[in-house]
Amino acid sequence: MKPIHALLAAIALPWQPAYASTVVATEPGVNLNAIGMFLLFVSITLVITWWAARRTQSTRDFYTAGGGISGLQNGLAIAGDYMSASTLLGLSSMVFSKGYDGIIYMTGFFVGWPILTFLMAERLRNLGRFTFADIVSFRLDQRRIRVLAACGSLTVVCCYLLLQMVGAGQLIKLLFGLDYSVAVVIVGLLMLVYVIFGGMLATTWVQITKAILLLVGGTLLMLLALAPFDFSLEQLARRAIESHSGGWAIMAPGGMLANPLNVASMALGLVFGLAGLPHILMRFFTVPDAREARKSVFYASGFIGYFFVVVCVLGFAAIVIVGTDPAYYVDGKIGGVILGGNNMVAMHLAKAVGGNLFFGFLSAVAFATILAVVAGLTLAGASAISHDLYAMVIKRGVASEAREMLVSRAAVVALGVLAIALGILFEQVNIAFLVGLTFGIAASANFPVLLMAMYWKGLTTRGAIYGGVTGLLSALGLVILSPTVWVTVLGHEHAIFPYDHPALFAMPMTFLVIVLVSKLDRSARAALDHQGFDDQMVRAQTGVGIAGASEH
Repeated sequence: MKPIHALLAAIALPWQPAYASTVVATEPGVNLNAIGMFLLFVSITLVITWWAARRTQSTRDFYTAGGGISGLQNGLAIAGDYMSASTLLGLSSMVFSKGYDGIIYMTGFFVGWPILTFLMAERLRNLGRFTFADIVSFRLDQRRIRVLAACGSLTVVCCYLLLQMVGAGQLIKLLFGLDYSVAVVIVGLLMLVYVIFGGMLATTWVQITKAILLLVGGTLLMLLALAPFDFSLEQLARRAIESHSGGWAIMAPGGMLANPLNVASMALGLVFGLAGLPHILMRFFTVPDAREARKSVFYASGFIGYFFVVVCVLGFAAIVIVGTDPAYYVDGKIGGVILGGNNMVAMHLAKAVGGNLFFGFLSAVAFATILAVVAGLTLAGASAISHDLYAMVIKRGVASEAREMLVSRAAVVALGVLAIALGILFEQVNIAFLVGLTFGIAASANFPVLLMAMYWKGLTTRGAIYGGVTGLLSALGLVILSPTVWVTVLGHEHAIFPYDHPALFAMPMTFLVIVLVSKLDRSARAALDHQGFDDQMVRAQTGVGIAGASEH
C-alpha cells in the first residue's frame, strides 16, 4: 500500500506528510459488524432521501432545502460537513505520536469559525441566494464575476472531491475488506442517489445524522477509554507521559514548529480557507434569516470544538492502551508500526475498550462521514455549474426552474462519474498535495474576493477578476513548486518554493492586486460598481428584499 498520509489527507482535513506513517502490507479482513452497521446507516439515509425527494420541487428546495433549516439543525449539518473520518482517525493519531504538537495542529481547524461568525454569516445569508457567487456579483458585472467564482468553486470542489474518493476507497478497503474500486463506486453511487433525488434537504439530514453518530460514537469511545483511568484527565496525562517513548517531551512543542513560516502559511490557509470553501458557505443559504445563520455557526463551533477535545483525549488514551500492547504492532514490536498504519490507533482503541461490535459501529461511522462530505461537495459543484454558469451566464438569468433543475441533476451525474473515475485512476498516486492546493485556493482566490465584495466600496469588477485569477494561479503554481509536489511527486532533488502551503504568499498577493487594479480602474463599469455598494450595505445589514427572509 501507499503511505497512509495519502489516505488520511484524502479524507477531508489537511494532513501533512511530515507526520505520516507507512501502512504495512496487511490483508484487510471482512468485518461483519462494520458491514451490518454500514447497511443500517445506508438504509436510514435512503429513507431520508425518499422523504426529501417528495419535498424537493423547486430550485430553492434543491439548492437550499427551501431555506427552512433551523440554526441548530444547520449547525449540526455544518459540523457534519466539516468533521470527517480524518478528524477522528488522523488527528487522534497525531496526538498519539506527537502529543502536544497534535493539539496545536488541531487548533488550526477551529480558529476560522469566529471569522465566519463575525464577518461572514449574517451577510452571507442576507446577500446570497444559492451560491457565494450571488454575493460577489451583487453589485459587480454578473456574467464575468460568476465565471470567476464558478472556476474557483469548481477547482476547490474537484480537488476536495478527489481527495474524498481516494480516501473513501482506501479507508473502506482497510476497514471492510472490500476491493478498492468497488468501495469507490459504492460511495459514488450512494452520493448520486442522495443529491439527485433529495437535493440539499436529503444532504442536510444525511449530514445531521452523520454528525450525531460521530459525536455519540466519539463520546462513548472517550468514556470507555477514560474508565481505566477513573475518568481522571490528570491520571491519563501522567500515564501517557510514562508510557510514551518521548516522556515529558510529548507535553512540549516539538518538530512541528521547526519551520515557523511553513506553519504560519498552513495556519493562514486553514483559517481563511474555511471561509472560502463553497460547500461550507452554501450551508448559510439553507436557514430562513441572518439570526439563524449566526446560530448555525455558534452551534457548529460548539459541536466541532467539543469533538476536538474528545479527539485529544482519545489520542492520549491510545498512547497508554494501544501504544503499550504488542498485539497492535507489526511483529509485536512495541514502538514500531501500528497494524494497518499508525493512523488506525483510534480504531484499535475502539476494539480494545468496546470489542468487535463497537469497532464495527465506529467503522460504519467513518464511512458515513465520507458520504456526507462527498454529497455536500457534489451539490456545491453542481450549483456552480447549473446556477452560476448555466442559468446566470449562459441564459442571462431567464432559465426556467425545470430546465435549471435538469441541468443541476446532469451536473451531479457528471461530477459523480468524474469523481469515481478519478478516484480509481489515482489509487496509487500520492495526492496529499491537493490538500494544500484546496485550502490554498480557497484562502487565496475565493476568500479575498468575497471579503472585499462585502466590505470595500472601492472594489471593481476588473479588480475582483484580476485578483481572483492571481490567487488561483499563484496558489496552483506555488503548490507545484513546493517540496510536496516538486520533490515527492515529480522526483526533483530540491524544491523551487521551499514551503508546503501557499496561503502566506498567495493571499496577500491577491489582496494587493485587487486593491491596485481597483484603484487604477477608471472604466464606466467601475463607476457602476461603486454606486451599488450602498444598496448592498443596506441589504447586508437588514436582509430587506431577500426572498424568504425575515425583514427586520
